[in-house]
Amino acid sequence: MKISQVFILISAILEAILGIPFLGGTIVISMGYSPLGIMFILHVITLALALREQGPKLGSIVGILTSLIAWIPFVGMVMHILTAILLFFTSYTSDAYRNRSYR
Repeated sequence: MKISQVFILISAILEAILGIPFLGGTIVISMGYSPLGIMFILHVITLALALREQGPKLGSIVGILTSLIAWIPFVGMVMHILTAILLFFTSYTSDAYRNRSYR
């Protein structure tokens, strides 16, 4: 497992937590919206690692966009959920693609 894939999984888990309807909103608001900034930085780091390792980039790009617009109450929740799903899917499919054999 490459380091970019580990970062994708970490990002997916954190996005899923922030997407939980009342829990995610409470976390974001109680911490003064700093989790959105932290997630932005995490997605930028993940994107840089994916570029270096030629891994999947789409999930990180969507995560960056989510971090920028997630301050809008219900839009943010939906975006966190969609980004988490995309990141989990990206992590799974990239691993399956790498392990595929051509016999």
